Amino acid sequence: MKSITIKGSKRESVGKKSSKALRNAGMIPCVIYGGDSTIQFSAAATEFKPLIYTPNVFTAKIELEDGVTINAVVQDIQFHPVSDKILHIDFYQLFEDKEITMNIPVKLVGTAPGVIKGGALRFNLRKLRVKALPANLPDFINANISKLKIGSKLYVTALKNDAYTIMHPDNTVVAQVRMARSAAKGGAEDDDEEEGEEATEGTEATAQE
Repeated sequence: MKSITIKGSKRESVGKKSSKALRNAGMIPCVIYGGDSTIQFSAAATEFKPLIYTPNVFTAKIELEDGVTINAVVQDIQFHPVSDKILHIDFYQLFEDKEITMNIPVKLVGTAPGVIKGGALRFNLRKLRVKALPANLPDFINANISKLKIGSKLYVTALKNDAYTIMHPDNTVVAQVRMARSAAKGGAEDDDEEEGEEATEGTEATAQE
């Protein structure tokens, strides 16, 4: 998985007043959990744009002023309820020999035959929860839909990989092709017309007898 570098500095003081002062200065207060001790640090708000405001998923390489470098992933983000500005970010430290669970984007590959024939593609899960060692975390998961006909479903079992574990039940549907509503409605109307014609023919035959 690709990594984004964030340059920050350890916080000498913590608390509401200190955090507010940092935000007013364009900085974001952050915490790193998961290691031997909790690390409080801050970084410029601009440092987090490529990490937060993107549909992709990245790990973070946090470089602090004292020469310490920590690999981590975003665990939680607090946004302001009105302005939607970032108030605080929690990170979780990564270790090479310790598995981590993350939500990984799903990328559809190929063209579904059912769509070509008028079906509607439904993308049920755009992200999958995956457990793996940091080195085995994928940037995204390919989901091949080239065999999906109308009425077919693609289950997570088709996306299994030895490098990671997908943390969803086997019957979880990632994508499917359903009959388009317009086609279904048209088919229903045709059925009604056929039933009407059959009923008329039946009446006429009875009358002639």
